[in-house]
Amino acid sequence: MSTTAVTPFAAGTYAADPVHSSFGFAVKHIVSTFRSSFGDVSATLVAAENGEVTIEGSAKAESIAIVQPEQFRAHVLSPEFFDAANYPEITFSSTNVAFDADGTARVEGKLTIKDNTVDVVATGTYTEPVEGLTGAAVGAIELETTVDKNAVGLTWNAPLPKGGNVLADEVTLNIHVEFVAQA
Repeated sequence: MSTTAVTPFAAGTYAADPVHSSFGFAVKHIVSTFRSSFGDVSATLVAAENGEVTIEGSAKAESIAIVQPEQFRAHVLSPEFFDAANYPEITFSSTNVAFDADGTARVEGKLTIKDNTVDVVATGTYTEPVEGLTGAAVGAIELETTVDKNAVGLTWNAPLPKGGNVLADEVTLNIHVEFVAQA
């Protein structure tokens, strides 16, 4: 089945609604999946008159949703993981954004964590903008991708007594952004 490229966002700038957006991740931890997210996130979608779309996003490393136990939070924010004191922000910049008439979205770009930049391809869906409660257009994009945590400088791990490691190398990123047209 073929798809047809579309431009669901009218020309203009759209900002992420932080209350209705989330940047999460999941990684295998020993035998189950550890999930968390970042609270202080921002994203901007710019739709040009020619239909081209760009997306920029960021998350503050310190806003990770790990509060307790305090030692675990300190470990995740330390140089062994995010090194939030030296690298306070995680950033993304798109290189190609494509929407198809069937509601699918594909976003290619550069993800930077701890000054390590990798190419990513995220796929998912979009919801065409509609008029929101304030009269501004509101649309959404939901995407998923995986990255090798080692490629972005998140190299901490520990061996298990009978083989294997505490953490898997592959991390799944889940992004849901509700974009609101800016006046």
